[in-house]
Amino acid sequence: MTENQTRDLLVELAASLFARGFSVGSAGNISARLPDGGYLITPTNSSLGRLDPARLSRLDPDFRHVTGDPPSKEVVMHRAFYRARADSGAVVHLHSTQATAVACLPDVDHDNPIPPLTPYFVMRVGRRMPIVRYFRPGDAAMEPAIHGAAIDARAVLLANHGPVVSGKTLTDAVYAAEELEEAAKLYLMLRHASPRLLTAGQVDELLNAFG
Repeated sequence: MTENQTRDLLVELAASLFARGFSVGSAGNISARLPDGGYLITPTNSSLGRLDPARLSRLDPDFRHVTGDPPSKEVVMHRAFYRARADSGAVVHLHSTQATAVACLPDVDHDNPIPPLTPYFVMRVGRRMPIVRYFRPGDAAMEPAIHGAAIDARAVLLANHGPVVSGKTLTDAVYAAEELEEAAKLYLMLRHASPRLLTAGQVDELLNAFG
């Protein structure tokens, strides 16, 4: 995919997320790795519903701003994932309601708050999705914490903030972020019940086939 195609796709997918309420106002940011090793990321204070492909922030392989509008102040969370996971081709950070609600609960398993309820959650998000402790938005101190969690997790929840999700491609990362929101909704509906979970063997089978 060319850089211009990536720009157009990022804007298209971001607008779709915004239109369906996965982000509001200027919340959320999306990035994608480019073939030359650089990155595109949504600009600071921009709305995912009203992006201009020509004004996306262009970063070099060391995450220095090259062209376009100034990058999101939360570029550190994206850099943490790219450096922790060589297979990451894109990163999506949202303030989606259900996933953020789970990130606000004090009594969940912070190592893996959403259990394996559905196969597509496991296929898209993986075996484990930890909660990273709270940091002020844009705080550079969050980078090592996210990096450490991302080494063996495709996605994390930032406490009282929202999800950060990676994928091999831009489309993969967006699909995973959408699936995470649905899984969080199911979890909140069922957390005081006793739902049937996928077994460890079923999770292994899914990850071996689709992971």
